[in-house]
Amino acid sequence: MNDVRWGVLGAGWLVNQATAGAIHHAEGATLQATAARDLARAEATQPVRAYADYRAVIDSPDVDAVYICLSNDAHLTWIRAALAAGKHVLCEKPMVLTAADAELAFAEATAAGLLLVEATWSRWHPRMRRLVDVVTSGGLGEVEAFLGTFTFPAVPEGNYRLSAEHGGGALYDIGIYPLHALYACLPDVEEVGVVAVDRDLGGTEVDLTTKAALTWPNHPSGSGAASVVASFTMPESQRLVVRGAESETQIDDDQAFTSWRQASQLRVGAHVESFAPVDAYQVMFEEVSSLIRGGEGWALPPRDSLRVARTVDAIRAAR
Repeated sequence: MNDVRWGVLGAGWLVNQATAGAIHHAEGATLQATAARDLARAEATQPVRAYADYRAVIDSPDVDAVYICLSNDAHLTWIRAALAAGKHVLCEKPMVLTAADAELAFAEATAAGLLLVEATWSRWHPRMRRLVDVVTSGGLGEVEAFLGTFTFPAVPEGNYRLSAEHGGGALYDIGIYPLHALYACLPDVEEVGVVAVDRDLGGTEVDLTTKAALTWPNHPSGSGAASVVASFTMPESQRLVVRGAESETQIDDDQAFTSWRQASQLRVGAHVESFAPVDAYQVMFEEVSSLIRGGEGWALPPRDSLRVARTVDAIRAAR
């Protein structure tokens, strides 16, 4: 069976340091084309062909699927263009900036019979998959509490993450990760409620820190509670704790969402499970490529992306 020929839009730090290499190493995938405004950066990803025009990748007849890694505000435009050109799409998180845009994008993908997947890469990590399995299989009992933090100090001045025009802010950039983990652990909850939000703009036009308290119906104990923290100014922390009525599981190595090519651990009750080093980006491209080729594989469900997008909307709207 032929490899999926991937076209990449964007050649910034993430593509050059991680995802281009992941495609090159992924079974069933070929990096066919990369486009960037700086042709030299596109060439540095070592594709079959490099372009200085995103449209050239979209229109290329020998590209089967497009991976979008641009500033957040550009995602929807290029998702729709790729789908209209008959390409499957894997788009970096946040896939789009509003739930309405997510609904539009998935509707167009469905109508075209194409795969559209949000590239929240941590969801493909074997440790995260195991955590979700432990929780959703009932191994902890009814989920009562959730803590997810993704914080680090200092985003360079001029970075798009500090630009509202480009869809910046901590919630969009890194708050997405714990929200996806939360919904993965709550498959029967359509939407969590927003209890309280504390945000700090720090004199910028975007949220440098967002803290959200969330809740959901929880039977028979009444209700569950979640705390999600995303920050560009707080000390580095990536924690993930899920507590059930009978036990809890946690990741406490400060790499809950970004463990990359390193050994990792998961604590389940009093036991510790170990995981070999893995490139979850490579796993993501392998599994999505397999699905495109008609084989087996896992992809982040559209429902999860929609649930997260609605919650992001609600958090941003909270006063």
